[in-house]
Amino acid sequence: MSAAAGQAPTHLGGRSRQAIPLASCAMRVYESGAMSTTPDALRTLVESWASDDPDPSTAAELEALVAAGSWEELADRFAGRLEFGTAGLRGVLGGGPNRMNLAVVRAATAGLCAYLERTTEHAQTRGLAIGFDGRRMSAEFAQETARVALGRGFKVRLFDDVTPTPVLAFAVLDTGAAAGVMVTASHNPPEYNGFKVYWGNGAQIVPPHDVGIAAEIERCGALKTMPLRSVEDGHEHGLVEHLGAEIEDRYHAAIQRLLVLPAPAPRDLRIVYTALHGVGGRHVLRALASAGFEDVHAVDAQHQPDGAFPTVRFPNPEEHGAMDLVLQLAREREADLVIANDPDADRLALAVRRGPSDYVQLTGNEVGCLLAHHVLEHTADIPRRTVLSSLVSSPMLGAIARAHGAHWEETLTGFKWIANRALELERQGHTFVFGYEEALGYTVGSLVRDKDGVSAALVAAELAAKCKARGRTLLDELELCARRYGLYLSRQVAVTMKGSDGAARIQRIMAGVRSHPPDAIGTHAVLAVQDLLVGERRVRSGTIEKLALPPSNVLALELDGGHRVMLRPSGTEPKIKYYFDFRETIAGDEAVASARGRAERVLDGLVRSFVDLVGALPQ
Repeated sequence: MSAAAGQAPTHLGGRSRQAIPLASCAMRVYESGAMSTTPDALRTLVESWASDDPDPSTAAELEALVAAGSWEELADRFAGRLEFGTAGLRGVLGGGPNRMNLAVVRAATAGLCAYLERTTEHAQTRGLAIGFDGRRMSAEFAQETARVALGRGFKVRLFDDVTPTPVLAFAVLDTGAAAGVMVTASHNPPEYNGFKVYWGNGAQIVPPHDVGIAAEIERCGALKTMPLRSVEDGHEHGLVEHLGAEIEDRYHAAIQRLLVLPAPAPRDLRIVYTALHGVGGRHVLRALASAGFEDVHAVDAQHQPDGAFPTVRFPNPEEHGAMDLVLQLAREREADLVIANDPDADRLALAVRRGPSDYVQLTGNEVGCLLAHHVLEHTADIPRRTVLSSLVSSPMLGAIARAHGAHWEETLTGFKWIANRALELERQGHTFVFGYEEALGYTVGSLVRDKDGVSAALVAAELAAKCKARGRTLLDELELCARRYGLYLSRQVAVTMKGSDGAARIQRIMAGVRSHPPDAIGTHAVLAVQDLLVGERRVRSGTIEKLALPPSNVLALELDGGHRVMLRPSGTEPKIKYYFDFRETIAGDEAVASARGRAERVLDGLVRSFVDLVGALPQ
């Protein structure tokens, strides 16, 4: 690993500079936007940063950019610093504070350890669980995380090989670790990597932990003088536990118990699968084989972990073209079910055969509601069952829960909110049985406190096999659900608004709708407005109700007929997103396709009316 030397050049352009602590340099960059606009100011910042960079390769990379006069590129790398938030860190690989690199990982680990020391009893002896995926630099970042933690006296529980994110989340609980770190950028493009943090409860961190860790990162001091300890030395002194086959065996034994049908259950199902060059392959195949699914075929070209993702432009099964190879294999094999994971196997995508060579990919809402329906149908003996979904997911889950006498709540966007709310409800006597978010994230039960694309694939296969045994498919099951719970359609519109002007425009849109919400959208009256920023639901009659959700810049407009429109700025992209949920009643003898066509036409009008309404707001 290039950080082994532990030193970085202290000269650029022939001039020597005194090392400045990396966190201090990052703060200077963050607070002084104008500094990065001139070559001399950039040169000074680069020299200061490189002097404390533990990786000679990224320090040399910056030196080469200075020598080439690549000031625009350097300005971007020093325009700010990667913000430590509730998902940890994620960014493009490269040198500088606005990139993912060993320096940033070292500082983040030091901040995490310092925060644990201050807040968590027996933090050092409980230690950190550390996992990593197959992306470029993932193994190196995991090793660096371990070296910093060991240098501070923490026990380290380190996976020997690449592992799915849900297996790391399982390991945090299984080993009793004080916290966990998963090195992954999930489904982001190949040039990204990340540092995802789990609390000792097995869920991703939420406030105030993110703020506390970020504050400790700022106080971490110079990196090149930070105490470090090698994994080999830590192992010799009993401070390193290598995680591998034993913990995987416990995980796989546990996910088999998530299956809800009594044995012997149907297993006649032909499945094709792709790992999309990620780390889920051997785990999904093992899980399916252990459950008795024998007719399973993987896309060989995408089965092994490869951080270059050579066969896909964007390794996200939601993206157009990402599932082309697995759908091609499905047609060749005449498969009943198509399964895909994203690169760290926390997300799941499904496609279903609709004709001899015709396959349709299900949406995240469709998969989530199908799995919830399946789990609730077969867990009636469990007391106080609870299901959760993110606010931007389909409200159909609420209808399914009510039909089964189960408790349902919505949370903020992001699975960390689902997992942490599930923990709160369990302390109140509820039994959490299922949660999902529309962006292909699902979890069954409380085994993993995060979305789990491996166990969800297993339960989806169980449901598909049950349907096939009854001469049906998952598409037929969706029609059954529509007749029983109502036909729900969802639509999302994302509008990109780049730059400072775009950001200001997004703020004006949110402020305009917040201060003057419409009385109607098209032909649909607005009955109530939920404003999560102030935590209020304002009913048309004038009644104001308090909301239990944490503050967030989200507005939800409740329409007559049970329809809903939401808007929120994206947290990761220069976009504002509009979400539409529409409910249609199906007549007793009406074909579902007919009702769906009618609902689609009305939904099209609703979307147009809202977009026009927003466009008419003051610029």
